[in-house]
Amino acid sequence: MGNFLNTVASIGSWIWAYPLLILIVICGLVYTFRLGFMQIRHFPYIMKQTFGNMFKKGEGEGTVSPFQAAATALACTVGASNIVGVPIAIAFGGPGGLFWMWVCSFMGMIIKFAEIVLGIKYREKNEEGVYVSGPMYYMSKGFPNKKAGKVMAWMMSFTMLIFMPFTIAAQSVSAVQSAETIGIDAMVTGIVLTVLIGIITFGGIKRIASVTDKMVPIMVVLYVTGALIVIAVNISALPGVLASVFKSAFTGHAATGGFAGAAVSAAIRYGFARGAYSTDLGMGSAAMGHAAATTDHPVRQGFWGVFEVTVSGLVICTMSGLTILCTGVWDDISAEQSAQMPTLAFQSVFGTEVGGIVVSVALLFFVVSTLIVQVYYGERQCEFFFGTKIAKIGKLVCVLAILMGAVLNLSTIFSFLDLVLGIALFPHLIALIVMSGQVVALKNEFFSDPRYYLRDKGGEK
Repeated sequence: MGNFLNTVASIGSWIWAYPLLILIVICGLVYTFRLGFMQIRHFPYIMKQTFGNMFKKGEGEGTVSPFQAAATALACTVGASNIVGVPIAIAFGGPGGLFWMWVCSFMGMIIKFAEIVLGIKYREKNEEGVYVSGPMYYMSKGFPNKKAGKVMAWMMSFTMLIFMPFTIAAQSVSAVQSAETIGIDAMVTGIVLTVLIGIITFGGIKRIASVTDKMVPIMVVLYVTGALIVIAVNISALPGVLASVFKSAFTGHAATGGFAGAAVSAAIRYGFARGAYSTDLGMGSAAMGHAAATTDHPVRQGFWGVFEVTVSGLVICTMSGLTILCTGVWDDISAEQSAQMPTLAFQSVFGTEVGGIVVSVALLFFVVSTLIVQVYYGERQCEFFFGTKIAKIGKLVCVLAILMGAVLNLSTIFSFLDLVLGIALFPHLIALIVMSGQVVALKNEFFSDPRYYLRDKGGEK
């Protein structure tokens, strides 16, 4: 079994170190240049249309508000990876891993924008009258070669069906391990999470949206506030930490303390892999979460993709990384114990008991919100293959996968995640590159049509 897992991990590592990394960069650059560096040029306008209009209902067709759809997608994006994924990137790639997570986020903004735009364009109503979408829909309906598009859609969707139970288990095991630090039995946590997520997800997209739009703002604010306090207490270390992040991103980092050392390639590989998990880069899941949004144009809803990556990749991951680096805990323990780094960082400021509770509660909130949405995504993937009735069974399987977190460990799960996710992303990223012209056309339509862009008071002229 050990040799099998080592083989799986080696293949996954190779996929992320070379071919997939190159494809992500190509996809990000294609959209960045073809859309005129939109994530930079129009960033203030995008924030005004998202953060500034957070509680507006939106105009057009849809089931839930634009913010509720964004909160649903953000709930999946902001998960355990934002807390325990960052220390993994730093533990195996050095401080430079955080820099490459930032680069990944820059790419993720424009890629996720494209996913949502295509998702809204090709969304449809299912048998229950609910809007559904995702990569499997826009690849099968919008790819220039329809036959090739359907093959790629089925390939990705089938792979994601395999992937979903493992990613659900990864979130669950993070919560289970965190709960164990404050004395709660692993199986008890697993059972409670399973029942809770089941009750929420079987209520449908409206119940999911009504839960996530309340949970997400609270959990983000609480965690970021705690992280800022930790950084403020260690503010004298911040200049050196930032210098180390940029330097080791291009030169690697020598072995020191509990850190075994890392080359530049390791910083890039782990920074991008963990960054992709933290932002759902290239997975197309955002298109499923935004499918039910009430919106008047695909591009307007696509802005929420930029907002989501800003929050998850640039704000939360940065806070996690800086707390670990500023407190120095990353250099005190081995890479195999990296999941403990956030807890140790908070405990160094808030004390052993309070610090452990803060991280455990934050992680629990992140995991619960993510699990809710991942189960919903698993149902949508299953629906694409088998229809709405069989999809209910798929949802039950996804809910029960939460229990896997009580018996598996992170290293085993992440070995499978890297491999399966890597395989799933290939057809999707290729399809996104080929379909980039459609996103460009919709973007140009939005910014030139007075019914959309020019009508917004205070917008760019």
